[in-house]
Amino acid sequence: MYKVTIQPRWELENTSGDRVPAHLIELLRAVRVSGSLAAAARAVGLSYRYAWGQLQDAQAVFGQPLLRMTRGRGARLTAIGERLVWADSRIAARLSPLLESLATELEAELERTVSAHATPLRVHASHGFGVETVRRCMAEAGLPLDLKYRSPDDALAALRAGACDIAGLHLPIGELEPELFAHYRDRLDLDDDRVIHLAMRRQGLVLAPGNPRRIETLQDLERPDIRMIHRQPGSGTRLLLEAMLARHGIAFGRIHACDVEELTHAAVAAYVASGLADVGFALEPPARRYGLDFFPLVTEHYFFLCHSDVLDSGRLVDLLALLRSDRFRRELGLLPGYDPSYCGNVQTLGEAFAPARR
Repeated sequence: MYKVTIQPRWELENTSGDRVPAHLIELLRAVRVSGSLAAAARAVGLSYRYAWGQLQDAQAVFGQPLLRMTRGRGARLTAIGERLVWADSRIAARLSPLLESLATELEAELERTVSAHATPLRVHASHGFGVETVRRCMAEAGLPLDLKYRSPDDALAALRAGACDIAGLHLPIGELEPELFAHYRDRLDLDDDRVIHLAMRRQGLVLAPGNPRRIETLQDLERPDIRMIHRQPGSGTRLLLEAMLARHGIAFGRIHACDVEELTHAAVAAYVASGLADVGFALEPPARRYGLDFFPLVTEHYFFLCHSDVLDSGRLVDLLALLRSDRFRRELGLLPGYDPSYCGNVQTLGEAFAPARR
């Protein structure tokens, strides 16, 4: 088993060709956490003198300081310092899932090249923190995995074409379940598909700390002073949001959207945390990670779908053992808003979802 790690990295320079120092963002992030340049330098393994020199070099690039130091009050980032930290957060949030997916592809290729008998489990799944936990725990257990992050529609298409062994989907619990189930109905095999439960999870509004815009209902999203960051069209979360808005008689086109649409829940939260949007609709873990407020609106089942032939073949024995283990369930339960009560349970579509029985 091989482990591939790919990290996002970016560089910045002004028109004169002066570059931002290599360790600057890491240093600024540490200052933001500790409120002290000395403590930040120690945290990133730099001498105080070297850290100070990096700040001076960066000041030359931008023509203004990135840090303000006050006797007896420590250090705090200036506006440009804050913007650099949040730019780095948005880059990581936007790219990390894509790079993780590419890393598992490379791992699978290496396994197939080195061992003729290596057959990584092929998973196409919409991005989520439960799936990230599966990927990490399978890697730790030495279980080969070929994971590709795809929208639910694309994952289902791959499953039907035989391009993956299991597909990851999510459906809301409650009144919206029939509508969302109907969206996928023509690509489901009601007789022979099997549901492998991963977790129940909460989605809701991601808001700046203290909710300064006083966003309290979905109707508030139509206010002209509210900027909302959306997920991309075709994502399961975008589909869910549009269904919720329609159910409340809210026109999606009347919401003041930001100029970009993000590909991940973490990127939505990072966009709100950086002050570029007032609200987003996403999962709870990234909201908590960035110190944001979270107002839950819906609980949904996240699950894997496979054909009964794949289940009967024994290809999923290791995955099911992992999902049913106490250790994995504990890990899943540590994610804010995640409930692992049904993790590892296998059902038919009719047993799992009422619309399939109609």
